[in-house]
Amino acid sequence: MKLNEGNQMTKHVLITGGNRGIGRAFVEHYLKAGWNVTACCREPKRAVELSILKSNYEHLKVLELDVSLSESVASLAQELAGTSVELLINNAGYYGPKGVKFGNSDASEWRKVIEVNTIAPLLLTEALYRNLKHGSNPVAVFISSKVGSMEDNTSGGGYYYRSSKAALNSVVKSLSIDLKEDGIKCVALHPGWVLTAMGGPKALIDTDMSVKGMMAVIDELTWEQSGEFYDYQGKEIPW
Repeated sequence: MKLNEGNQMTKHVLITGGNRGIGRAFVEHYLKAGWNVTACCREPKRAVELSILKSNYEHLKVLELDVSLSESVASLAQELAGTSVELLINNAGYYGPKGVKFGNSDASEWRKVIEVNTIAPLLLTEALYRNLKHGSNPVAVFISSKVGSMEDNTSGGGYYYRSSKAALNSVVKSLSIDLKEDGIKCVALHPGWVLTAMGGPKALIDTDMSVKGMMAVIDELTWEQSGEFYDYQGKEIPW
């Protein structure tokens, strides 16, 4: 069903990696909650599920974005100039090659993981800073992972992904301090072990459960929680 044209929509969420998995679930749930949604992905023309959603929700905008390319980020910022953003969800991520053991590190792959998971979210937040600043009670969300917790690491390995998420958590902590005067809350969220292409078939929860939980955490986020690290159930995760 199409949304009622008379329905007043004021809140705007931008979601990266919105074409599949957790990102697509975020898109669908925020549309159902009545938000204006901007879903970003690298190849909008090939994002079939987003096209279906767009035919049903007139307040969905799908924009091209490769978070690892500075010109793509700049183009997005220009497209959204003057548009307020209440919620930014930095969801796009890259795991890199799995099963890499000590002694077989590939520096170029490691750089790619860091580029997408750590550097890109900060640069995108900088690019959309004015949009967030003019939003109502704005929040910047960063999809992290429990494997980025050093206290939780009891199995070793996973050098690329672990280090990228640990570094992302550090970025979030600094942002929460730097953006406090602008009224922008920041939080790192662990979505759980989710049934996605990245999570694999042995994962414990589906995208709906993960996203519904994270939405509740985002909706209830306090200033005391800004800059912290939580899972989809609202439980604090140690650094």
